[in-house]
Amino acid sequence: MSETTVEAVGVPRARQMLELAGWASRAYARYDSATVQRIAEAVVRVAESKAEHYADWAVRETGFGVVEHKIVKNKLCSRGILDAYRDSDYVSPRIHAERKIVEVPRPAGVILALTPSTNPVSTVYFKVLLALLTRNAIVVSPHPFAKECCADAARELGKAAVAAGAPDGVVQVVDEPSIPLIDALMTDERTNVILATGGVPVVRAAYGSGNPAIGVGPGNVPVLVDATADLHRAATKLVDSKAFDNSILCTNESVLVVEESVADRFIRELERSGAYLLKDEERDRVRDVVFPEGRFDTSLVGKDASDIAARAQVRTPSRTRILLAPFDAAVDEEPLAHEKLCPVLGLVRVPNAQRGIRTAVALLRLGGAGHSAVIHSTDPGTVMAYAAAVRVLRVAVNEGGSTGCAGFGTNLAPSMTIGTGFVGRSSLGENLEPKHLVNWTQVAYSTDPAEVMPSFVGIHPEEAPLEPVPPYPVASNAGAPTLTAVPDLPEEVPTELREELRRLILEELTAIVRG
Repeated sequence: MSETTVEAVGVPRARQMLELAGWASRAYARYDSATVQRIAEAVVRVAESKAEHYADWAVRETGFGVVEHKIVKNKLCSRGILDAYRDSDYVSPRIHAERKIVEVPRPAGVILALTPSTNPVSTVYFKVLLALLTRNAIVVSPHPFAKECCADAARELGKAAVAAGAPDGVVQVVDEPSIPLIDALMTDERTNVILATGGVPVVRAAYGSGNPAIGVGPGNVPVLVDATADLHRAATKLVDSKAFDNSILCTNESVLVVEESVADRFIRELERSGAYLLKDEERDRVRDVVFPEGRFDTSLVGKDASDIAARAQVRTPSRTRILLAPFDAAVDEEPLAHEKLCPVLGLVRVPNAQRGIRTAVALLRLGGAGHSAVIHSTDPGTVMAYAAAVRVLRVAVNEGGSTGCAGFGTNLAPSMTIGTGFVGRSSLGENLEPKHLVNWTQVAYSTDPAEVMPSFVGIHPEEAPLEPVPPYPVASNAGAPTLTAVPDLPEEVPTELREELRRLILEELTAIVRG
């Protein structure tokens, strides 16, 4: 099929989806807090009930990760997310009588969610729930390598939302991702915000689309273990984290930096927890397999440690969960110093904690700026010095990075989208959470004491529907207009921008294949 034919099919489809999403977002923006919570609860029940089904499907479709761990992530990103924000209200006005200010919530509107192949269904769960909790409509565009499980999951969540009273089209999904279709979704002005979780090319394309975007950068998480650490606990946490879903989360530890005085004891603790320390010649073979010609082999994403060892002709104990790969210096020329989305953990020994901090800083210069770091220490001075030195926006202390930096196991916001802030070239400096998908109009009264702000208690701008909203395009009781045709874009996207977006998106869609 020619590109012209694909575009003829893809672009009108994108416009239809966005028109329906716009209608749904306008209707949904009138719902009250109790109704929104009821809808979210109904969606979570379905998501939770299918956590195992989609975990198995995702592993079969992508070949990445561990089913049991994906079940955990699917549950954390369904029931876990709802429980985390159950007492938060992103719907009702906020009244600050002492400041004479009333804040009225304004949902973003239509969200385009680009989801990855590494954490496919859990990211769909997460972004759909955040959209519903903030009264937004969402169009999910899954990675082509995970399109079947993600499309089915999004459709099931959408059906559950509508059955609970949400407007028709509040959750939609791209069944067959294509460059023209994604390009049209990203550049259409009816897309109010893009949530880009994936590789660097897609994030860049999102930021260059002309629409507001929240994108995140890659990780390269250093973990420092100093002489004061509880070595047994740290080893258990570290191996569990590095082995979790076979290191597929970008928050997984990439390089261990350990203080020399405790290094041998700590390695023994790691081995008891399921790590295998590679001999020099074994490390070299593993390095060549994982980084052929110095570039990470993406076919190894989320593979078992035993699979990687077998490819490198390394014999390991049957209980091996991660491979420890020692190297000398955190320099760009050392492939093992870079991010590894597989259970291979680099290992560097340092004479003291201060040198360890400098090594972690050097590792982050190679990649992962703004992302995450981990430290195991009982010395608050070292923890503070580490946090101040490393150029990241989250530091997990005495906890595994995979889940800890993602807000599961720590009190960070639970999230599948990790903002890297200014240093990481991201518009988001926190873990993505519902508050980032709603703005607040501030109604501010004069500070003149003679001006008394009246009571706004009991006054709400929204009107909860008394019955389900009729299907699109019928005018609803929430005030949506009747629509009979899908309008064209108001103006064409410049050809040079469209071609650049195509190039960037194509680079991302084919990244795994190239490996």
